[in-house]
Amino acid sequence: MDIVSFEQAREIVAREVCSGRRLPETEAVPLAQAQGRIAVEAVAADRDYPPFDRATRDGYAVRARETPGSLRVMGQVRAGAEFSGELRPGEAVEIMTGAPVPAGADAVVMVEHTRCEGETVVLERRVREGENVVPRGSEAQAGQAALAPGRRLRYPEVALLASFGHSAVRVYRRPRVSILSTGDEVVEIADTPLPYQIRNSNAHSLAAQVTRAGGEPILLPIAPDELASTTGLVERGLEADLLLLSGGVSMGKYDLVERVLADLGAQFFFDGVLIQPGKPLVFGRAREKFFFGLPGNPLSTMVTFEVFARAALELLGGAAEAPLRFTHARLASDFRHRPGLTRFLPAMLSGAGDAAVLNPVKWQGSGDVVALTRSNCLLVASANREEWKAGEWMPVLPL
Repeated sequence: MDIVSFEQAREIVAREVCSGRRLPETEAVPLAQAQGRIAVEAVAADRDYPPFDRATRDGYAVRARETPGSLRVMGQVRAGAEFSGELRPGEAVEIMTGAPVPAGADAVVMVEHTRCEGETVVLERRVREGENVVPRGSEAQAGQAALAPGRRLRYPEVALLASFGHSAVRVYRRPRVSILSTGDEVVEIADTPLPYQIRNSNAHSLAAQVTRAGGEPILLPIAPDELASTTGLVERGLEADLLLLSGGVSMGKYDLVERVLADLGAQFFFDGVLIQPGKPLVFGRAREKFFFGLPGNPLSTMVTFEVFARAALELLGGAAEAPLRFTHARLASDFRHRPGLTRFLPAMLSGAGDAAVLNPVKWQGSGDVVALTRSNCLLVASANREEWKAGEWMPVLPL
């Protein structure tokens, strides 16, 4: 088994999941419940969009070659209506935004560039043919595929489906994700921990992340540091579409997870990634199901899910791709780190656009959940660079 770079690990996860996945069953859901789901089928336009030449400004529909000049106003057309006649030379029609451009017209002069003199409108500037007009079929033509299979349905896709007359849509069933925390030091959140114990926050943070990524979390009982019990719970976890294990993947005497998985015939694709936090990350496949052995420290668990396991979950759910989308912001102060690891560190992003400012948040290591609650993003420091100066742009992964 190998310790791989961040980029190699992302590539391995995508390659193995795409080549070895079994797409889930499908179901039809009402459009109101489609947000965040993955579309199964291509969706084609039921007619041209727009279905007519559409005005984009209030003003006057004209023949462009007759501008500037004075034209006789023959009527008015608003959105939801149409002008019954055809525009002839020397004529104009008052038109509202969203209305169909009358036959014979090929441009719209904005009302700000006109003045009325009785039944005549004076056009004070020249317009080009097609100006302030969206041509029929320029957005989508009848029968043209406008939504590809494997696309996550956001509110723009929901709007498109509604525009095409779809009150329901066929989507993939949400993948079921087993979550198994391990270790004698972990107790349930309702229990009172002894001084050397911690509550099982990882299972609940992972459940929230799984839900956010489009999966259905299944929380299993905590696996103690005992071989038979851990084996039984891992076997239960492998009945789901994806298994997430938290803890037990380091090199300690009682870190049993890799041993249990090996005994179950697991194939390991890597057992470490050159990142911080989350270096002792395991990814593999057992009994035809993919699994991640996530480190036990809370920040390590959350970061490795977001950076690696989330992609696997989305692909298993039918997504055509699962890119990791970064934004960029300027550093508020100088930043240094030791090269060799790609670091995902708590940070606070404030401001907007080019004025956005990035401030690292002080943290006490990968067990410091409080630091992450004071953050709204992760600063991403390249493994190949040592320092950045204040004002330089740096990658950011939003939380």
